[in-house]
Amino acid sequence: MQTADDTPEGRRGHAAGAITIRRGDLDAAARQQQLPPGTADALWRFLADRAGSTPVGAPEDARFTFTHTLYYLGGLLAIGAATLFMTQGFERLGPAALLAIAVVYAALCVWAARALQARALEVPAGILATLAVCLVPLATWALQQLLGLWPEGGTERYAAYHTRIDWRWLTLELVTLVAAALALWALRTPFLTMPVAFTLWYLGMDLARLVVARDTPGAWEFYRDFSMFFGLLMVLLAFWIDQRSRSRDPRAPGSRRDYAFWLYLLGMLSFWGALSARQTDSELAKAAYAALNLGFVVLGAVLQRRVFTVCGAFGVAGYLGYLSARVFEDSLLFPVALTAIGLAVIVAGLWWQRHEQAVQAALWRRLPPALRGWLPPP
Repeated sequence: MQTADDTPEGRRGHAAGAITIRRGDLDAAARQQQLPPGTADALWRFLADRAGSTPVGAPEDARFTFTHTLYYLGGLLAIGAATLFMTQGFERLGPAALLAIAVVYAALCVWAARALQARALEVPAGILATLAVCLVPLATWALQQLLGLWPEGGTERYAAYHTRIDWRWLTLELVTLVAAALALWALRTPFLTMPVAFTLWYLGMDLARLVVARDTPGAWEFYRDFSMFFGLLMVLLAFWIDQRSRSRDPRAPGSRRDYAFWLYLLGMLSFWGALSARQTDSELAKAAYAALNLGFVVLGAVLQRRVFTVCGAFGVAGYLGYLSARVFEDSLLFPVALTAIGLAVIVAGLWWQRHEQAVQAALWRRLPPALRGWLPPP
């Protein structure tokens, strides 16, 4: 018998008389009174010991339950209050007061996160630790304002940090990345990669503004291409992290936790969005774009990351719509062609939902053995 945590890899399957059991399966069995009350935790620990992957403190599974919905809802409201919804009225307290509030608030969050982690409540601990990291740019901005180190020009409002591209935010972003790295080292909760991914996304845009001013000829094209390559670097970083966390090497086993999700999501959206924004009159380039998006669909199946599949499907559908507009231009058949493409995409989605695991297994079997070590098994 094999055990697996509640991750994308923890799917139920049958092979050579073995099954894969998730922690959620034991909880479901307990709720249905298939297990004696209070035995799910003990049985999970026993199975984890047999599999050689004893959980430290039996951390709480990252399941999508109503309790976890409340966790994330409350956490996102608190994070939004400290970031997106920071008002100018709050800034009138002055930099010294803002610095004190941010430091005290973050310290309380860190203390609460450590206490919750000690009680194996990993999800709320990760959310509070993330809130502490999200307060770091506010504290850094207030400190720079207090010491007179804020560069001249640009906005004087911290609320613009999340809405305005400006190279002056670079210090805030670098300090936030350092704080997030320390938090990850201390707590090892996957949700902490969310501020890392968003900060890297901001960093890419602000670095482009540092290199080329907004009023420079060709600035928009440079920003677009810079965003595309920076997004690609984020995707490669996510792949490296994903490979390490999924490693089955007994000498260096992975944590089996999904630290790469947010990096994959924002990196791919940045890369694909910038790539799709490129305008060209070359039919060969448009066909290459469609072929690349088709490759994203396959790559999503191999990596078991749906963000690649979704972006690729939109790219292919967009190219098919372009072809329909060219072929049926000024024709009564144009709406019919678009409807047919939409229905074809829906049918493809239904087929994919039914055969996703079989396709992943078939692709896995056809990969060279040396490459399988870098990719997640189906």
